[in-house]
Amino acid sequence: MKKIIHHVRKQPEEVKRHILHLVTFFFGVVLVMFWFYSMGTTFTNSEVEQKAERELQPFSVLKNNIVNGYESIYGDN
Repeated sequence: MKKIIHHVRKQPEEVKRHILHLVTFFFGVVLVMFWFYSMGTTFTNSEVEQKAERELQPFSVLKNNIVNGYESIYGDN
């Protein structure tokens, strides 16, 4: 590992940036893959699905209030 670090330190700034971008992109892809995998396992559980519906209910009420307010101001043209 020390040899790799010393080798990278000797490289020009442009090469260091390319390495940084590649490493950042790689870890970003890995994180997104873990995220998608965890979403698939949690949403297939019916208990989690019911809990999500209960938690999202206030947002539907908020949406209805906004839509009704918009319609009351501008009418149903």
